[in-house]
Amino acid sequence: MFIDELDRFGAEDVQLCYQCGDCSTVCPHADEVYKFPRKSMRLLQMGLEQKLETTLEPWLCYYCGQCSEQCPRDADPGETMMSLRRWLISRYDFTGISRMFFKSRITEVLAIIAVALLTGAFLIYYGLSGGSISIYDGEGAFLPSTFIHRFDLTIGAILLVFLVLNAIHMWYLVMIKGTPFNVPWWLYLKELYQLPWHFFTQKRYADCEKKREHKVYMPWLLHLGLMLGYVTMLLLVMVFIEQLQAGPAILWRVHIFGYLASVGLIAGTIYFIRSRFKKHYIQYKKSHGTDWVFVTLLFIIVVTGIAQHVFHRTGLYEPANITYVIHLMSVVPWLLRMPFSKWAHLIYRPLAMYFSAVRREALMRQVSILNSYPVVVK
Repeated sequence: MFIDELDRFGAEDVQLCYQCGDCSTVCPHADEVYKFPRKSMRLLQMGLEQKLETTLEPWLCYYCGQCSEQCPRDADPGETMMSLRRWLISRYDFTGISRMFFKSRITEVLAIIAVALLTGAFLIYYGLSGGSISIYDGEGAFLPSTFIHRFDLTIGAILLVFLVLNAIHMWYLVMIKGTPFNVPWWLYLKELYQLPWHFFTQKRYADCEKKREHKVYMPWLLHLGLMLGYVTMLLLVMVFIEQLQAGPAILWRVHIFGYLASVGLIAGTIYFIRSRFKKHYIQYKKSHGTDWVFVTLLFIIVVTGIAQHVFHRTGLYEPANITYVIHLMSVVPWLLRMPFSKWAHLIYRPLAMYFSAVRREALMRQVSILNSYPVVVK
């Protein structure tokens, strides 16, 4: 059964739901158009797999946990919505890789180890064949910045291909297959601002605090810092790696952004690891295997990146090069698994916010047209 399959993605308590509707009542984001989590819970209970793969509701949920706290049956609708997001990632992915990762932690870990070992072997072979491990950059360097730049762009291009193809599949499922009314092309242009707005601010997550008493919602703030830190570091590495790797003098106009990004990554990583142990927010009460793989690999990337930078700036070039290899052995599988893992939220959620705004406008336009027809009374 479909509902049993979702158990592998983390949805364990769906059968307890008896459709009282308390979850949708307490949710700060549910409205007359997008009724969640109740609607998604019902579709799941009914086994309507084809209907669920075209829905946007799971992406409109930021898992503040208020629905799970309110549920009189402990059906944990917030965790179910998280599980549905994992399942939707696997549906958008045409390769089937994400499905294997979400359903088997061992498969994901073995894939990461395999890619890491291949990356390490390739980098060591390249470094020793044309350079010296005692030279960090420039002529005769173990891993010169020009080579790393080409290497990063190649990995980035592979990543981009998977992300774009999966995003197109998401658009087809949601806006073509799952939208039973016409969507004018100009609405896509009208609502285009939604993409950068939700990508860079994730303001909707902050609005999860509306029905609470705190002025600042810490999960949103730390999540935003982690995301912006990651995006900033990714941009620096892909575009400004030669300036970053120059030295050992610090080029402040570039490195200051790297330091700020590192602060966001460190704070976010420590917070999420601590939260999964402390479980002081309900959304951290349960952890899927992929959640631990996510934070563990990110922690290794952050620690090795900082260590490599310190070794380089203090003139310890051999430890710097060795640490750099270990760092890249973590970064490459991290990037290559992004379209098939939790980090895919980075792309799918802003797209979902964008598509939901377009579909809402199209629906309102359709209703307005229908209401304009005269009513004939016999």
